[in-house]
Amino acid sequence: MQKKFKIEVDCANCAAKMEEAAKKVAGVQNVSVSFMSQKMALEAPDSDYDSILKEVIRTCKKVEPDFEICL
Repeated sequence: MQKKFKIEVDCANCAAKMEEAAKKVAGVQNVSVSFMSQKMALEAPDSDYDSILKEVIRTCKKVEPDFEICL
């Protein structure tokens, strides 16, 4: 399943670092973080989607503490 989320990220460099870190989260099939559109697309298995999303958010906040996602 792939879902898109509205996010708040401060700069393109931060978005790239968050995308790189999120790709390393177990279960993530694909992720894209766009500074220009302020959106994140996350693809992960349906069965574990919620737990993977929580881990991706936690990982992104480690890279950029100001990161916000609108669920």
